[in-house]
Amino acid sequence: MTDALNDITLKSWEERQEYAELMQPLIGRLYRTKGVEILVYGRSLLNGSTIDIIKTHRLVRQHEGHKLRLRESYPFLQAIAETEMAPARIDVGKLAFGYHFGGKRQGEESVEEYVKRALGDLVGKADEVEPRDVVLYGFGRIGRLLARLLIERNGRNNKLRLKAIVVRGGGKGDLEKRASLLRRDSVHGPFNGSITVDHANSAIKANGTQIQVIYANSPDSIDYTQYGINNAIIVDNTGVWKDEEGLGLHLQSKGAAKVLLTAPAKGNIKNIVHGVNHGDIQAEDLIVSAASCTTNAITPVLKAINDEFDIRNGHVETVHAYTNDQNLIDNYHKAERRGRSAPLNMVLTETGAAKAVAKALPELAGKLTGNAIRVPTPNVSMAIMNLNLGKATDKEGLNEYLRKVALNSDLQNQIDFTSSTEIVSSDLVGSRYAGIVDSQATIVDGDRAVLYVWYDNEFGYSCQVLRVVQDMAGLIVPNIPA
Repeated sequence: MTDALNDITLKSWEERQEYAELMQPLIGRLYRTKGVEILVYGRSLLNGSTIDIIKTHRLVRQHEGHKLRLRESYPFLQAIAETEMAPARIDVGKLAFGYHFGGKRQGEESVEEYVKRALGDLVGKADEVEPRDVVLYGFGRIGRLLARLLIERNGRNNKLRLKAIVVRGGGKGDLEKRASLLRRDSVHGPFNGSITVDHANSAIKANGTQIQVIYANSPDSIDYTQYGINNAIIVDNTGVWKDEEGLGLHLQSKGAAKVLLTAPAKGNIKNIVHGVNHGDIQAEDLIVSAASCTTNAITPVLKAINDEFDIRNGHVETVHAYTNDQNLIDNYHKAERRGRSAPLNMVLTETGAAKAVAKALPELAGKLTGNAIRVPTPNVSMAIMNLNLGKATDKEGLNEYLRKVALNSDLQNQIDFTSSTEIVSSDLVGSRYAGIVDSQATIVDGDRAVLYVWYDNEFGYSCQVLRVVQDMAGLIVPNIPA
């Protein structure tokens, strides 16, 4: 009996492996040739291994209570691959599940017909969007993660082309050190691909991308056009300049067209939390801010809750991983408490994230307070939101609402949802979502609710930044199904 059961289990696993291996080349080819990114219940399969594809399919059962087999989703991937269409993000998991378990009568519609109906006006359309040059001004934690995100999407159909990084220095061994920091990361692991140094051209080559390394001490001193860079979006991740006057220096450099700040901006610069107020980005906006990692983590969840339950007021406490701004060992620091050793202490500090929410979500202006505690972990943070609601609910009702928002809403790329009772911070390194609702920790007492939202304050935030870059470049890629 045991041998028979083992044989069935192994056969099932081998079938999944076989279909995952069939899917891999289709997923890659769809993106490289058509700009079509394939997902399963919000998880991208781009550059995924066969095991990644299998594991992603297992998520369907958590959301729907019913498994989706790879042999059930594979025909949909085939149909998409055979269809001429404009770029899109297509959730093949949702399409397949809707077809097999969405109440469709047997024989009513073929897979091919179903796919073409779901794709709608995209079928037969050509890709008319021109590629856009991107320059990373600064190459720290966020800069290098943005580089990884841009490079992983290499191909002739890639519309955001990383052309250069701008750094200070230029001493002996500088190129090797920059390349090494991109190649190896203590938190996010090794770079997925090949990196070499081109000394003759002062460049780094990564997976076929030639990245010019430019040395400069000020944003207005560069002629990008001499490197073949034109109409570029400059992503300033240094945090040195935060107002219109300072960031405007970038626009004085030849070849620069727009600037995105990866930090909260001062003055009248738009602070954008993608998924919430990215519609505010206009073609004439030359300087935009992507706000902070914490603001990006909490604002989508706060919007979802406010839309349904009306937030009267609340307090947001951030339990935040330490950052490069803190000291490794006790030493002088201009800010209070931050001079104490980051790996050895919990450090109480302030955050403007709660107030900054109002810049993206004006209806919450004056309703939130906030504080932060820096803790001895290098990455992944948590926001604890203590909210007073306009109407009563319960834990099950609030969690179910947030689960649906995470799965099927305009915030599906920002909010993730977990039902695990065992998840801890290191499990969420590399999450591509702005925030992850920990449903098992939710507390509700009538019109009072406490929510725990995890976020990878480096990688998840970098994904949000890249989404803003796409909007600034006019790259509006629809989600299918919507």
